[in-house]
Amino acid sequence: MSDCCSSKACQLDALRRRQTSTLKIVLLINAAMFFAEFAAGWAAGSVALVSDSLDMLGDALVYGFSLYAVTESLRTKALAARIKGLIMAAFALAAFGQVVYRLLVPQVPAFEAMGAMGLLALLANGVCFALLWRHRTDDINMSSVWLCSRNDLIANLSVIAAAGGVLLTHSGWPDMVVGIAIAVLFTRSAITVLSESGRELRRADADHQPTPSIPAGRSHD
Repeated sequence: MSDCCSSKACQLDALRRRQTSTLKIVLLINAAMFFAEFAAGWAAGSVALVSDSLDMLGDALVYGFSLYAVTESLRTKALAARIKGLIMAAFALAAFGQVVYRLLVPQVPAFEAMGAMGLLALLANGVCFALLWRHRTDDINMSSVWLCSRNDLIANLSVIAAAGGVLLTHSGWPDMVVGIAIAVLFTRSAITVLSESGRELRRADADHQPTPSIPAGRSHD
């Protein structure tokens, strides 16, 4: 009798367990960071921090959908990826809304809070990125999750850069520029994930198309 772990089924089960464990950890990290970063961003009056915190919340929701999809079919994973893309698009609109609000109600944010929270978020997302790296090519479910993590690191570095810009210029423009950049990043990621999920859905539907039957009594020419 062959060892279970030499079979495809056992390997797949082991992969799903690893994916589930990783997703639970990164979900908890992102949920905790959302509350911390949103509170700091609101208190500091920072568009960049609030936008980045919305990214954390979006990621926590994305990871939740990904946990559900780990053991599901290709079609379900593609549908989950589509929902993730829609979530990214919604938070892009929210980030743009924050920028518009700050244009109407100008405020110079507290660069100290921006820098400190930006560094903490960078550390947290660095851990998530490292955990997700091994799963980045597993399937569309995990590749979309890894894309979120990669974008988080870019957003965190941008927040830190914005804090330095606010310190040097004594204005809120660096903060708003980074807020716009994060919103654009959300938008591009949403388009990418929605496009890939559309392709996967078409592939899944094609795989399940019934094979046309030949009526009885008829033969091919």
